[in-house]
Amino acid sequence: MTSPERSTSPPQQYAERSYRSPAALVGGALLIALGLWLGADALLRGTPATKLTALFALLFGVPLVAAFSLRPLVRANEDRLLVRNPFRTITLPWAAVEDLRATFSAEVFTGAGAKYQLWAVPVSLRQRKKVARQAARGTGRPRFGLNADAGPVPKAMADQTLAELHEIKDRATHRETAQGEPEVRWSYAVLGPSVLGAVGLVVMGVL
Repeated sequence: MTSPERSTSPPQQYAERSYRSPAALVGGALLIALGLWLGADALLRGTPATKLTALFALLFGVPLVAAFSLRPLVRANEDRLLVRNPFRTITLPWAAVEDLRATFSAEVFTGAGAKYQLWAVPVSLRQRKKVARQAARGTGRPRFGLNADAGPVPKAMADQTLAELHEIKDRATHRETAQGEPEVRWSYAVLGPSVLGAVGLVVMGVL
């Protein structure tokens, strides 16, 4: 068994962690499937004007649904936090992260005063209340006449995720490879088709 005190041991490496909302993924996939089914039917059976309207509607709607359901992702490794929101991708070296909080939504704050929402980590107040009730039932009850340790206090999924991200941040902030400035990129693959579809729908409505 390797002793943890050996100075010759290489630094421990931690696997990259990814966070997404399963409910959003399932809901988004169902909505896109329904939209494609209805759009395909209109494209095959409709009049020329109906076909054009269906095409523009698909260009407008499908990227937006995918952006808000399938696209959101939070990925964390030892050097940086990647936040993929509906229209932007934010890359944050851990040294640039000031804090992470989950009130009514999960958010990350930078030292420069910027704030970014974590769309992939939804906050459920209902789940928090449920976990609080479970924790209340599990504490203060003696077992076999003794106040036995009931184990760790349960947390809602968003709170557990932010606790893990805080742990990674605290461990990585002073790493040389975790230094740098935030980088923000717009998702033109989502914005382009949606804008084109919106313009097309406006034109079809005027004609």
